[in-house]
Order: sequence, then C-alpha cells, then structure tokens
Amino acid sequence: MSKIDHQLFQAHEHALEKEYECCPDCGCELSVKHSQNGSFLGCSNYPSCQYTRPLVQHESIETQLISGSECPECGHELAVKSGRFGIFIGCSNYPSCHHIEKQDQSVDERDVPCPICRTGMMDHRTSRYGKSFYACNAYPKCKYLVNFKPIAHTCPDCNFGILVERHMPAGTRLECPQKSCRFKQSLS
Repeated sequence: MSKIDHQLFQAHEHALEKEYECCPDCGCELSVKHSQNGSFLGCSNYPSCQYTRPLVQHESIETQLISGSECPECGHELAVKSGRFGIFIGCSNYPSCHHIEKQDQSVDERDVPCPICRTGMMDHRTSRYGKSFYACNAYPKCKYLVNFKPIAHTCPDCNFGILVERHMPAGTRLECPQKSCRFKQSLS
C-alpha cells in the first residue's frame, strides 16, 4: 500500500470555515437565504430581526445629463441611463417623452424606407427573447416587420418596395418578402 499524502488534506483544512458578517441591527450572524426572487443575506435571528440585504451589490448608474444635447421630440436634454438591457441614451423628460437614441447603424440599414406606409424607415431591433428583426419606425401606426435584413431594391416580379437578404447554407440570396411572390436571386 502507498502512503497517504497529508499535504492533500491540509489544502482543504480551512475550506469549511466561513467568515460570517454581523447583522448591523442586532449583532447576530448573517446567512444566505433563498427566495423566488433570488438569493439574499438575512439575519439568522429572524423573525425577531427583519434585516436583509442583497447578496450581490449592484452598482447603480445615476442618470447623467449630456450637456449640449437636445431631444428631437420634446427639446429637453438627453441623459445616459441604465436599463434592463444595459446602458442607453434617452430623454431626461421620461415618462412624458419616450425618446431613445438608436445605436449607430450602417448606411444600408438606415436608408431602407418602409414599403407599406412609405413614411417610416426600417430599423434593426431585438425582441425580448434576443431574436433580431427589422421593423418600421412609425410603429404603432405601421406594424410592418421582416425577419431578415431589408435591401432598398424593388422586386422585379411584383414591384414590392424591398427585398430581403437571406444567408442560406448554399450561399446568400435576395428574396421578395411577399408570400405570394417567389422571386429569389443568388448573390454568390
């Protein structure tokens, strides 16, 4: 039989020792609790002590006004804000004004007019599930959207205002987004 290497056990000797924080209200130790909203630190003297705090301290970003910027809808200053999808630039007059600055898009994506209402432009958006799509920026008046990148070319078969660019395993091709039209043109 081989000898037992005691150095292996010394490495984990202090693994079960915990450093407990003390409750600022009553002085008892804080322990990790779990709820439907996630984990948090709570006083072990519960229910006589109600102290709780988040397990992870999130850094809150205060709204910072951008001097010299103006909201195109209401004229108030724009501000850097933090939301559930990250940091963005929006109007400081929220909730009266809902203007949000779009991220920089390429020239191709910005210059595609909506083929239905002809007043709006097709904007790149992301659904709440993370799926990418292109929708008319005149929403809710116009609810037109496509799932693939729109191209500002008229369909030669049905004269519809846009074509969409699809990336297939066989290569990239342009297609008409109308279901009744079967126009397809290979780009590769």
